[in-house]
Amino acid sequence: MDNCVFCGIAAGTIPSKKVYEDDKIVAFHDLNPQAPVHVLFVPKQHICCADKITEDNCDVVAHIFCTIPKVAAELGLTDGYRIVNNCGEHGCQTVKHLHFHLLGGTQLRGSMV
Repeated sequence: MDNCVFCGIAAGTIPSKKVYEDDKIVAFHDLNPQAPVHVLFVPKQHICCADKITEDNCDVVAHIFCTIPKVAAELGLTDGYRIVNNCGEHGCQTVKHLHFHLLGGTQLRGSMV
């Protein structure tokens, strides 16, 4: 999609500090980390937000959630971590491309529920 920063990262036209990549997804360090480890998991296919997950594209979300524990272990997140997805303006989604935040590396504060 034109002007989508995550599409650019997935395509390799925008540099990033990647920690994982395959034919479906890319994972890279967040430029504004909110924890010692803050990695974004992004499908290479442009899906704007969680509201646009369908039966036709939901396999990539399953793939992301199968990959997160492997990457978390490689990054040393043995004591746990948090996964966050923001959806839409009121959900504070700033990049309109589906992505999941992996946060860890310290005792995280607060609860999301």
